[in-house]
Amino acid sequence: MSETMSRHDALVYIMVMMSAVDRAMTDKELERIGRLTRSLPVFEGFDEDRLLHVTAECTALLGGPEGLDIALEVVREALPARLFDTAYALAVELAAADLFVRQEEIRLLQLLRDRLGLDKLTCAAIERGAMARLRK
Repeated sequence: MSETMSRHDALVYIMVMMSAVDRAMTDKELERIGRLTRSLPVFEGFDEDRLLHVTAECTALLGGPEGLDIALEVVREALPARLFDTAYALAVELAAADLFVRQEEIRLLQLLRDRLGLDKLTCAAIERGAMARLRK
């Protein structure tokens, strides 16, 4: 892992962590990560060719001792505070990708909320917005 992580890489890490937390990164989740990095304004300037590299880097980190804790810390350090709610929204988007949020995903959302210092009302609004967007 490089010493200085870009905000783009940090946001990709968030999505990869959420996708991998249940130990099964589905094609649907990986497709969603690709789609989000191509379409969201926060990823403007992101080199799409780096997506697989950043995903592999994050996966390797997560596989190591205390990997999740280390990944959460490097993400927090790499992101400006103004993007903390964006990071949480991306995590929620991935958790909801299969229309079922598992216990492991809920726990990661709690860890992320705590690590980024987000208030419960902001997080609830983000979660409610995702539910409304994905409802059939």
